[in-house]
Formats: sequence, C-alpha cells, structure tokens
Amino acid sequence: MLKKWGVIIALIALLSTGCSRYQQLLKSSDMDLKYTEAIKYYDDEKYEKAMALFEELIPLFRGTERAEKVYYCYTYCNYQLNLLYSASYHFKKFAVTYPLSEHAEQMLFMHAYSNYLLSPIPTLDASETQSGINSLQLFINTYPEHELVDSSNVLMDKLRNKLEEKSYLNSKQYYKIFHFKAAIISINNTLLDFPETEYREELTFLTLKSHFLLAENSVKEKKLERINNTIEAYYTFADSYKESKYLKEAQLIFTKASEMRNDFKIKNS
Repeated sequence: MLKKWGVIIALIALLSTGCSRYQQLLKSSDMDLKYTEAIKYYDDEKYEKAMALFEELIPLFRGTERAEKVYYCYTYCNYQLNLLYSASYHFKKFAVTYPLSEHAEQMLFMHAYSNYLLSPIPTLDASETQSGINSLQLFINTYPEHELVDSSNVLMDKLRNKLEEKSYLNSKQYYKIFHFKAAIISINNTLLDFPETEYREELTFLTLKSHFLLAENSVKEKKLERINNTIEAYYTFADSYKESKYLKEAQLIFTKASEMRNDFKIKNS
C-alpha cells in the first residue's frame, strides 16, 4: 500500500513540476526558448500547449525567417484541436500571406477541407455547405494541375448532394403542410438546380399532385386555369415516366381533373 501511495505522490509531483515548468515558459522573455519548446510540443502532438506559445510568437517573429514556420504550426494546432472556423481562416490567410511557400497549395486545400468538415446535415442551414463548395472551387481554379484536384471534385460532389437533398426535402415539406403553390415553385427550382437529381420522378409526380390539390380547392376565378395546369402536368409526367410506380395514381388524377374541367365548363357555359 505504501509503495502504491509513493507512486501516486511521485506522479503528482511530476505533473506539478511539468505544469510549473510550462507556466514559467509562458512567462519567460526568452523567445528562442519559447520557439524551441513550441516546436517540441507541436511534434509531440501537445497542440494546446504549442498553440499558446505560437500565438505569442506570431507578432514577435513577423518578418523573420521563423515567421512562416510559426504560423504554419499555429494554423495546424487550430485544426488538430478541431477549431475549424479558426483553422479555415488561418489556412487561407497563410496561403495569401505566403503565396510562394512550398506549403501554399496544401494550406489552400486545407482551408477548403476545413469548410467541407463544417458543412452540416442537409436539414440545417446550407450556407456553410455552399462555402465549402466555393472554397474547393477556389482551390481547383488556383491550382488546376494539383494532385488533390480529383479529391476536391469528390468532396464538392458530396456537398452538392447535400444541397440537392436539402432542396428536395424543402419541396416535400411544402407539400406535406399543404402549401401547394410554394411546393410547385420549390420543386421547379430543385429540378432546375439539379436536373440530374435522383428525385426527379418523385418530384415531377408531386408537381402533378400539387397542381391537382390546388385546383380542387381553388376559387372560381382561378379554377379552370389550375385544372388546365394539372392536365398539362399529367402529360409532362406521363410522357417522361411511362413505367413509373406512380403512373396509376397519376392517371386517376388526370381522370378527376378532366371531369372537373367538364363540370366547370357546363356550369359556366
């Protein structure tokens, strides 16, 4: 038991000594020592301790031979500590500040990759997803021959898929809450923005249903126009998807819409 307590006390003393040494280092005015120790902490993956030292050294070493190394390590400390907003900012700033650096291409890619990682799930705000796409496109445009261009295109496709899914879900949501005019507009925008979407058949069918339900509950002044829109939407769907699983329901809607038009014309003739 005494031996066990002795080990614990020794560990506590060692930790205290280490913390005390680090605190002394922070207070030191010896910048060369701080630089050397910061690099050691960085190489040992003790990024939190390294970052505090690099942060102090950045303005002091500006314009010196060590400036680029300090800023490079500081930026990666942010990334390794998952401070992605800060990392993204500093990756890009490094690329702009040191455009002739051997790390400039890598840092611009990491700026884009950090923004990619910040992209949320499709149901949340899409601004960071769009920012990721823009950042990746900037990297591709700046370094079109770089070996990471193919990877950047893959990442962009994943982000575009998120935007596509978000647009699809928004369109369906309008339909589910009976906002049929908004659903029609949203679906049209989705199909324009993502012409190759895997949801095209379903969305085209939802356009037909939205037109029909809008016509069915329409005021007299707009009813005939909306019935005609329904019939036109049916032909668009039926011509495009002759083997669709939705075809029987689409034909039923067409029959009802045709009957509605005949009734309307009889009553208003």
